Amino acid sequence: MPYANNQGVRIYYHVEGEGPPLVLQHGFMGCLEDWSDYYGYVKALESDYELIMIDARGHGCSDKPHSPEAYNNKLMARDVVAVLDDLDVEAANFFGYSMGGWIGFGMAECAPERLRSLIIGGMHPYRQESGPMRQLLEKGMEALLSDREGAGRDYPPVARARLLANDLQALLAALADDWTSNPDILPRMTMPCLVYVGEADDDYHAGAKECVKYMPNVTFVSLPGLDHWDAFSR
Repeated sequence: MPYANNQGVRIYYHVEGEGPPLVLQHGFMGCLEDWSDYYGYVKALESDYELIMIDARGHGCSDKPHSPEAYNNKLMARDVVAVLDDLDVEAANFFGYSMGGWIGFGMAECAPERLRSLIIGGMHPYRQESGPMRQLLEKGMEALLSDREGAGRDYPPVARARLLANDLQALLAALADDWTSNPDILPRMTMPCLVYVGEADDDYHAGAKECVKYMPNVTFVSLPGLDHWDAFSR
């Protein structure tokens, strides 16, 4: 199993396809298999890109620190850099959704020279309150799953099993503080950027629409009728 190392934290990754390198970074409570198993990203992209799929720290097969200090978007961006270094990739395209997009903003701040282009889905660089999700997680993964299924979300059996297999203490550590990036970097993000978000994504649509006003080389796409989950899964 291929691992990169960032200051003692092992980051698992998997590579498929041929072509220009494209990092795929999953969202919170996800893993790199999300891109291939249910939603068709790998099948659609592998003939045109070398896909570098990464398990974020605290997720999948990567190490799962239980200290809140181990989780911020700069540290997690440097996990991506460690993977690129391990593969001898000088610069790559980057596509991150939700938490993966938050990591993308960290890449734009601490390692812009490693980005050929940047796609951010369902995310913005402004403060996001982590309290409600943390309170739900404190009740356990079964309670979170029940809450989401009660809201009409349908999980394939494999996805359900993976969600329940998450390291709860690592997830709680990742949510110990509100997520925030540095909006001051927006005017300096000169690499080609795409920011997209579901129009019905109440948590992220307004912030995504706002942040693109300050980005010099960006395309913004709002997906009608889609919420945060649908904008990734569909």
